[in-house]
Amino acid sequence: MRNLYQEQLWNLNQELIQMGAACEEIIALAAQSLTDYTEDLKEKTDHVGAVIDESERTVENICLKLLLRQQPVARDLRQISAAMKMITDMERIGDQAEDIVDLIPKMSRSAEDGPLQKMAKAAQTMVTEAVDAYVKQDLTLAKKVMGDDDIVDDYFNQIKTDIIAIIASDPTDGEYALDLLMIAKYFERIGDHCTNIAEWVVFSLTGIREECQ
Repeated sequence: MRNLYQEQLWNLNQELIQMGAACEEIIALAAQSLTDYTEDLKEKTDHVGAVIDESERTVENICLKLLLRQQPVARDLRQISAAMKMITDMERIGDQAEDIVDLIPKMSRSAEDGPLQKMAKAAQTMVTEAVDAYVKQDLTLAKKVMGDDDIVDDYFNQIKTDIIAIIASDPTDGEYALDLLMIAKYFERIGDHCTNIAEWVVFSLTGIREECQ
């Protein structure tokens, strides 16, 4: 019975790793769309989004079976509970990446290379490290992810300043500037979801729900 339980926990971790990889991929596609949008890229994004949705259902099913059939306690219970919380944030990461790609063809021109791409890369790294922290049970890495949200926020503030400059120099560029702001806000929210994931990792390890201030 114990071997079956450990196998189910291993399967849970593997599904989370795959879901995390899909989140990384969809953020990379969103970043690529900023300067190189194509219909093929849009279709690929939709496919990866569907994979994330399916992974959420799979992980939820594994967690419910573990809770109902194995009745875990202490750290195992916190780990499973954290996984169920994490997949909600991961699913939202997928949704917001899809929203970015949906917005791109409606813009008057492609987004310029610069802070947005750096912001996207920082968010992608946060996803990778948040999932790694859960799988490796790495408290230090989880707390690093929580701190890295400041990097994404700094990029967001920089982009807001750039947008103000765009509007000041050419008021007719207002619609384009607002589109950029919306995309930056999506990436900022992705960073927040990664922070939530890391906070649940900390909870799974310590029993304490730490929140960034």
